[in-house]
Amino acid sequence: MKSVFASVFNWMDARLGLQDLLHLAQKKTVPVHRQTFWYYWGGLSLFFFLVQAFTGVLLLLYYRPGPEAYESVRQISFDTNFGWLIRSAHSWAANLMILAIFIHMFSVFFMKAYRQPREFGWWSGMGLLLLSMVFGFSGYLLPMNELAFFATKVGLEIPASFPLLGAKMASLVRGGLDVNEYTVQRFFALHVVILPALFLPLLGFHLWLVQKHGNALPPEEEDKPEAQRRTMPFFPNFFAKDLAMWLIALNILALLASLFPWELGPIADSLKPAPKGIHPEWYFMSSFQVLKIFGQWFPGASGEVIGMTLFTLGLVLWILVPLYDTSRKSGERARNATYFGLLALGILVVTTTWGYLAIR
Repeated sequence: MKSVFASVFNWMDARLGLQDLLHLAQKKTVPVHRQTFWYYWGGLSLFFFLVQAFTGVLLLLYYRPGPEAYESVRQISFDTNFGWLIRSAHSWAANLMILAIFIHMFSVFFMKAYRQPREFGWWSGMGLLLLSMVFGFSGYLLPMNELAFFATKVGLEIPASFPLLGAKMASLVRGGLDVNEYTVQRFFALHVVILPALFLPLLGFHLWLVQKHGNALPPEEEDKPEAQRRTMPFFPNFFAKDLAMWLIALNILALLASLFPWELGPIADSLKPAPKGIHPEWYFMSSFQVLKIFGQWFPGASGEVIGMTLFTLGLVLWILVPLYDTSRKSGERARNATYFGLLALGILVVTTTWGYLAIR
């Protein structure tokens, strides 16, 4: 068996250069320090994306967009063998993926891993986060149940609040004045064609940048002499630990999907009033609550416009922070960037919690 394996490996190595890849993996090292734990969250985000891709293809075999959307999901959940499990795994993986990306983003921010030469890694990562949120939003409507229908109507109020083109963009996405079967078809095309076509090249670019620049050191480690810094080989040490984290994540996902299966609920009916406490998914709750707060402070459309303008301005400043905090040394700009990150994290947590408490 060893000779057969060696022959196959040599045949592939002559054509694909596998030895070069192995040499690169063995040469690559990962810093070891108190914050090494945060390095695993990028890999966990990738893991949940792969789960989503696999389960999404399986769901695609049975799902029918348009007027039969709800019935097809009902058949997946109740008539297809293990269909409920695949659907639950897909839904839970979507939420866990966005959560992992948020944790990864804040760890990168507070470790100052957006500084030169990693600015494009930060920007591509932000692009992946925004695309992931659109992935979640577009997929949420596809079952066309009551909760998804009204939550999508509420969620589309957020882009509709953008100045100038917001209302036209929301109408274009809906395919009319209200959420209907044409909206489902547009969301389906967005979810399985347009977004993957944008996401996959950006993901490849982001992973290439990570391999090119390596793992960033936190500021306190950069100040140490090189002789005092500890590292471990990427392969097999870090790679084995990364796989262990993937295994833990798979177990958590399996428990959530099997013990708390994703419910279907009743079919959407536009003639019925919205259920009490309707709200968008948790990763949009912060912006939704900001709109509500400013809508109460400034009655009418002006409140929503002010709230969304401030939220958009904060997002732009967050994306452009590598252009402000450019020095590798601790200074006023580095401290200001840290305070800005703590403020953003605080606002996100407080407004999200506030939003859920307000609907009870």
